[in-house]
Amino acid sequence: MVYIGRRSTPLIDTTTMKILALEPYYGGSHKAFLDSWQAHSRYEWTNLTLAPYKWQWRMRHAALTFADDVNERVRQGESWDRVFCSDMLNLAEFRGLAPAIAHLPTVAYFHENQLTYPLRAGIMRDNQPVMTNLTTALAADQVWFNSQYHLDAFLAALRVWLKRMPDHQPFAAIDNIRERAEIRPPGIDAFPERQPREPGPMRILWAARWEHDKDPDAFFEAIGALRSGGVDFRISVIGEQFRSGPEVFETAKIEFADHIDRWGFQPSRDAYRQALQEADVFVSTAQHEFFGISAVEAAAAGAFVLLPRRLAYPEVFAGGEAAGFFYGDTAAELATALAGMPERLADKGDLRPPDNCGVRIASQYLWPTLGPQFDGRL
Repeated sequence: MVYIGRRSTPLIDTTTMKILALEPYYGGSHKAFLDSWQAHSRYEWTNLTLAPYKWQWRMRHAALTFADDVNERVRQGESWDRVFCSDMLNLAEFRGLAPAIAHLPTVAYFHENQLTYPLRAGIMRDNQPVMTNLTTALAADQVWFNSQYHLDAFLAALRVWLKRMPDHQPFAAIDNIRERAEIRPPGIDAFPERQPREPGPMRILWAARWEHDKDPDAFFEAIGALRSGGVDFRISVIGEQFRSGPEVFETAKIEFADHIDRWGFQPSRDAYRQALQEADVFVSTAQHEFFGISAVEAAAAGAFVLLPRRLAYPEVFAGGEAAGFFYGDTAAELATALAGMPERLADKGDLRPPDNCGVRIASQYLWPTLGPQFDGRL
């Protein structure tokens, strides 16, 4: 027998391991992560997934839904060696409802958490998704976070949240989770080398979920200041949209109509990648970001990234300070940084960070490198 995590399991041939992946929210970065890892994995995967819809309900019912499916598969003779899930699953519930595989070693990957997400004014935090995150982290043998910033923020907020409990406050859970936590940043796919483009206005890209935590107001405020300063530019504003979103997008679409190249959710992965490769400058104004996959992809595509000096960005883009990747914290500082970008344009308007620093930083996150590492930890 070999000890793995907190449980004993028979020694197996790791070249033929079978992995059961459980993803209650199979869309966006969750889908890209799972698909790309599996494309670079040597293991055999079974995916149980649910469409990216009504995330609160997904967190509440996914354990029951998946357990019913798994129990039937076990009756039909299917088996696995490991279980991998995201933070959207209540892993403790699932293991109780699927006893035939409850002994298998498990890894829970935290793309995000429901404790530190910034809420709109007047909105109360729902305690149940927070408790789901807590019990999932405790039920897993390994807990992977996409950045050290994310792990530290989650555990710090968890301590504050536990103090609100009237009694039986499980503070020992904090050290329990930290002892089994690992930092496993998500991977990206490679981009072809950027080719020089024809001279023209600076092309600025903002790519994020169209929600308040990405602070689109700050972006459009900076763009307005840039226009007032007489700088020539084009913008592409893309990302995942929802039925209700910040009103600023409606007004900005009209206000900056003469400057827009791309607008809204891109119809395909290829269109998204093309938008990254077209951009001279990628801008983030996020107030909430645990990794910043689109920023890393933009850097890999050869764009100059302008990022707030906060959240996970200084960690993910370690070494980017000297290249001028961080503009500060405010819309005014972003506008100043953007106004200085045309001077950095090289031959034929092709903008590149010093020594292709962004491409070099992004190269450490390529899936051909990370995929085998992830396999090894399983």
